[in-house]
This record gives sequence, C-alpha cells and structure tokens, in this order.
Amino acid sequence: EFYQILKSNRNYLDPESVSNHSSSRPSVSRSSFSDSEEDGSENDSIPEVERGSSAVIADLRAIAEAMISAGYAKECFKIYRTIRKSTVDEALYNLGVERNLGFQQLQKMEWEILEVKIKHWLNAVKGAVKTVFYGERLLCDQVFAISSSIRESCFTDVSKEGALALFGFPENVAKCKKTPEKMFRILDLYEAVSDLWPEIESIFSFESTSTVRSTAVNSLIRLNDAVRTMLTDFEMAIQKHSSKTTVPGGGIHPLTRYVMNYISFLADYSGVLSDIIADWPLQISSPLPESYFGSPDKEESISSPISVRLAWLILVMLCKLDGKAEMYKDVALSYLFLANNLQYVVNKVRQSNLKLLLGDNWVTKHEQKVRKYAANYERMGWSKVFAALPENPTAEISVDQVIEHFRNFNSAFEEAYKKQTSWVVTDPKLRDEIKLSLARRIGPIYKEFFDKYGGVQLMKEMWAKTLVRYTPDDLGNYCSDLFSGGGSSGSISSSSSHGGGYSR
Repeated sequence: EFYQILKSNRNYLDPESVSNHSSSRPSVSRSSFSDSEEDGSENDSIPEVERGSSAVIADLRAIAEAMISAGYAKECFKIYRTIRKSTVDEALYNLGVERNLGFQQLQKMEWEILEVKIKHWLNAVKGAVKTVFYGERLLCDQVFAISSSIRESCFTDVSKEGALALFGFPENVAKCKKTPEKMFRILDLYEAVSDLWPEIESIFSFESTSTVRSTAVNSLIRLNDAVRTMLTDFEMAIQKHSSKTTVPGGGIHPLTRYVMNYISFLADYSGVLSDIIADWPLQISSPLPESYFGSPDKEESISSPISVRLAWLILVMLCKLDGKAEMYKDVALSYLFLANNLQYVVNKVRQSNLKLLLGDNWVTKHEQKVRKYAANYERMGWSKVFAALPENPTAEISVDQVIEHFRNFNSAFEEAYKKQTSWVVTDPKLRDEIKLSLARRIGPIYKEFFDKYGGVQLMKEMWAKTLVRYTPDDLGNYCSDLFSGGGSSGSISSSSSHGGGYSR
C-alpha cells in the first residue's frame, strides 16, 4: 500500500506541490526542519492540489509509522528511496541540471558552449534548491516524523547524488582556464551559490549530507579564487599592453574603451565583489596619491575595498595612456588625446554604477584634469596664432608692423588649421567648449585689429587686398569645422570680401 500511494500520487507529491503545501504551514519553515504535527483543520482557501498533498502525506506517514513499529523499517525505506529518487532526478533533469559534467569535459569545451551550460545552471539552481530539495526535505520530515534516523537516511539517499552534481558544477567551472570574458559568469555563479547558502545549509543539515555543504563551500572558495586571479590578470594585461600604434586624430584608444566597459560591468557586481575582496587588500609598491581618492575628511572619500580596487584599475589604465600619449610627435595632439580619453572615462563613470562607488568628488577632480589637458592643447597647438596677434589691437602702429602682424597671423593660422583638420574631439560638450575657448581667445582681438587695419577704408592699399585674407566671420567658420575628423587635405581658403583667397 505504501508503494501504491507513492507511485499513484506523484502529482500530489511532486517537489513543487510539497514545497507549496508545506511553506504555507506555520509549523514548517525554510530555516528550521523540526518535526511537525498535522493540523486537523483544513482551510477552505487551500487549493485542491495542496489539500490532496496533505491527505496523501498523512496517509504515507500513518503507513510508515505502522511499518516501522512492526519492524519493517528497511522495507519502508527501500520503497520510499526507489520512488522518490526517480522523482527528484526527473525534477532536476526537467530543470536542466546535467550530471557527469566533470572538470576534464568542461575544460575542453569552447567558451560559447560552456557559457550556455552556465546559463542553464543559473536558471536551474534556484528551483533545484528552493523547490526540489526543499520539498523533498519537508516530505521526508513529515512522512518519517517517527524516526530521525530513517528520515535522514531517506533524504540523503534520495537527494545527495543530485545535489553533489548541482553544486560541483561551479567548482569545476572555476578550475577551468581563466580568461577575462569568463569573469562575469564566474561572478554570476558565485552570487547564486552565495545567495542560496542559507537554504543549502538548512536543507542539507544532516551529518550524512555534510559533503553537499562542503561541495557548495568549496565552489564558493574556488570561484572566489578565480575572480581574484582574473582581477590580477586583468590589471597585468593593462600594464603589459604594448601596442605602438597611435589613434588617428587623438581619438579614443581601444584600450580605454575595453577597460572602461569591463570596469563598468564590474561595478554592476559591486555587492558580490565586495564580499570577494573584503579580506584581499590592494598590494601596491607605493600609496596612491590622496588627491586621487579625495581628502580623508570628506564624506565622499573613496574607502571601501571595491571602490579602491576599481579606482586603482582606472588609474593603472590612465598611467598607461600617459605613455601612449608620448608616442604622438605633436605635443598638442598628445594633450588632445589625453583630454579625449579622460573625458571618455569620466562619461563612463557618470553613466554607470561606478559613480556611486567613486563619488562626485572623483568625477569633479577628473573633469578638472580634462580641462587642464584641453588648456594645454590650446597652449601648444595655437600659441603661434595667439602670439601673432598684437597685444593692443587698436594701438597706432606703422604699416610695416601691420603687414608683419597679418603675415604672421596668416602663416600661424594656416599651419595650425592644416595640421588639425583631421584631429577629433569625441565628446560633443568638450568639443564645443574648446571651440568656444579658441573663438574667445582669437576672435575679439582679431576683429578689433581687422576693423582698424583691414577695413574698407584701406582697400586702396595694394597690400591690404593680398594680405588680409580672413574676415572675423571666416575665422569663426574655420574654427567651427575643427575636431570632427573629417578633413584630410588640409585645404583652407578665404571667403572674405577681399577676394584674396589662399589655398594649399
């Protein structure tokens, strides 16, 4: 009869039905699996399936108590184990839990295939723990309430094999070759096991299921070590990046894009990463500059291990970019490169969870550094143009001095413009700020000088027609075309009313 009830009522005894039924009962909780007495009253609001489960479980418990009392405990145990193990195994299979996936098999898999298996495991593990194993533990506790030893033996024989396969998978994945693209799936695995650990510890609390607990713990340890190894390797990869190719126009370096995308994804895992690196202090040869993190007396000073770690990775990359900037032959372009890349870093921080970890103070300090780079670019890239303009544009000077100023300005402006037509500023706001700054430094002085010495009243002078090549509007138009990276020929011509066009 015990066999027939188990066999014919599998729909009432599937893990989901049992866990749903038991979780609604005040005498049973996820954290405490104590013996419970069947409540004699049935709530009319309980669904039919749950009422059916209650009745079947009550019958099974009554028969189990009778068989055990009559000396047929072994027979009762064998029947239960045979029927329920197949039920649990089938439930795990339906969830997508794969058996016999050892380290050797996983190590040989292409990452694309292994990643799919990790996704399947992540989709399955919560249901396996909170429904399958939880439900089976509750069923054993209720059916074999009369005997703690049989209760433990039944649950262990039914669930242990599947649980070991389930929790052994993350450990085997963690032992595989570590590459940067695996980081986030490893973190997913760690987070899943860590979140479920209270249930794992409670469900598999028997001494005979201690290997299940230890397997889950070993998985966490292995995953922890794997994450630390990959973080170390990631930092080393940044430091060893050896490309000698400069980015055309001083644009965003591929290293900047890759590292910041990677770090911004790491920031999404700040909770689990904080656990992993809590007792893993940053080891560097010299302390980081206080100005990089903010003053200790400020609330926004970076202090948490995860914030310090990510800030350090960004600093390592920025130091590498300093070296790459030196590869440019033009100093002005090297500063523009640094401004572009640091602005990209700041934007990534602003647009991701990195802002919460690094704080407003970090963002402000690095924005100030962007402005400093931009100012250095202006100084180095346009110094000859600035120097060609008279200090006092309305002062009375000789014709020879006027000619010299216009000639020097034309030469300096054309040289700067030709060289910079292919340069880029990728951030629209920064691009507009640099253009505006140039316009303010060149435009007003040139306009005053032009109005006094290049106006219509001097058209009778032959030198004015050939030497005054640009109106103030011309200069504004040329400057507005800068930093889009579209120009390559370096051509420049005047559209002024003087008609003294110049091209090269």
